[in-house]
Amino acid sequence: MTKSPKPVGQVTSDALQSIFGRSKVVIGVIHLAPLPGAPRYNGEAVEAIYQRGLDDAKAYLHGGCDGVIVENHGDVPFAKPDDIGPETSAYMSVVSDRIRRELGRPIGINVLANASIPALSIASASGASFVRVNQWANAYVANEGFIEGEAARAMRFRARLRANGIRIFADAHVKHGAHAIVGDRPVEEQVKDLVFFDADVVIATGQRTGHAADLGYIRMIKDAAGLPTLVGSGVTPDNANDILHIVDGVIVASSLKHDGVWWNQVDPQRVSAFIRGLKR
Repeated sequence: MTKSPKPVGQVTSDALQSIFGRSKVVIGVIHLAPLPGAPRYNGEAVEAIYQRGLDDAKAYLHGGCDGVIVENHGDVPFAKPDDIGPETSAYMSVVSDRIRRELGRPIGINVLANASIPALSIASASGASFVRVNQWANAYVANEGFIEGEAARAMRFRARLRANGIRIFADAHVKHGAHAIVGDRPVEEQVKDLVFFDADVVIATGQRTGHAADLGYIRMIKDAAGLPTLVGSGVTPDNANDILHIVDGVIVASSLKHDGVWWNQVDPQRVSAFIRGLKR
């Protein structure tokens, strides 16, 4: 009788079931407008920024998505974690709290680039259920420069906050970067590092925002992870069912925006049509 392989990390409960009450989840991304302190911020009233984020959340959730991720995607070019000012956490905490209170659905936080400490702070303050961290283990070279894995700092900070219920959604072989630093180790081994460092969910992506990963690549990450796995870029109505046949859910944004452009607001009709077309 063949024995099952030993788990790489701790055995935890299914984070998707715990947060959403189901697998095969659809999570929409709220790309916040540029926040005060960011290069593209032009003096817009913060109430207008908050309302835009809330409107996008309503479009996703009323259209049938299971939850949302609040993300400072308008703050390009993104800064390294230690260069992100406290104002970003302040504004994101307010809008995230408003979204959760008004809509009563699970939300997650992603602070770009790779800012796990601000993300956990915002999640704790706003009652968010999870954070997304793009480089959880190892290191890589990104648009922002050399980026190191955040697992050690983040897990200790989460423990200090007594916020162990906030789950970690970690990207595998993250987009917008080069991984030559660990190029002597297969991608499967890099995925297992996420598990070893106590990630709860693994996210597979393409090469950039809106880029679809190859199905074989997605399947390889899912098999290596042994954890709930999501696809976090390039999901469209045309490929969503093929992707969901392999993984446990999708994170979607660009294809559900007006004209399919990431910086536009969410199109409620696109969201509804996308959800209707799924076979879950």
